[in-house]
Amino acid sequence: MAIIPDTKDWTWVTKQACPYCHFDPTGVTPDRIGPAVRETIPRWQSVLARPQVAKRGDESVWSGLEYGAHVRDVCRVFEDRLALMLSRKNPSFADWDQDAAAVEDGYGLQDPSEVSQELEDAALSVSGAFDAVVVDQWERQGVRSNGSVFTVTSLGAYFLHDVLHHLHDVNG
Repeated sequence: MAIIPDTKDWTWVTKQACPYCHFDPTGVTPDRIGPAVRETIPRWQSVLARPQVAKRGDESVWSGLEYGAHVRDVCRVFEDRLALMLSRKNPSFADWDQDAAAVEDGYGLQDPSEVSQELEDAALSVSGAFDAVVVDQWERQGVRSNGSVFTVTSLGAYFLHDVLHHLHDVNG
């Protein structure tokens, strides 16, 4: 069964706590993103090592494997967006359809151990990119395809929420 695409605009999580996973963006700054993401790596690896990681508990919700592959790709996408924001003035981000990526890349059919390693590599890379951001870059801006404006700070909070929210989704 195909997953119904999530069409909600989650940008509000950059300003207020998420009632689902309890992520609170208050005080999240770029220098806190790297350490927070690195802390999730063993938790994601534990999820991806589960015997039934590719099985959906409910056919309308992604499996742990699909969420892990998604988070791996989220790390890659946000590292690219961060690089654009740091290298260009007010860049626009290309649209990324996460649901199409899941289908096209066969998230549910990937090898969990490979996804685990790739997620670790991507998480470490994006963490390093956020670690390198200096204070005078925190307010640099970029624009998502729907017109949402992000600063490096709000982009980091939005990204971190995604990583943590999906850990919550899979009881990680």
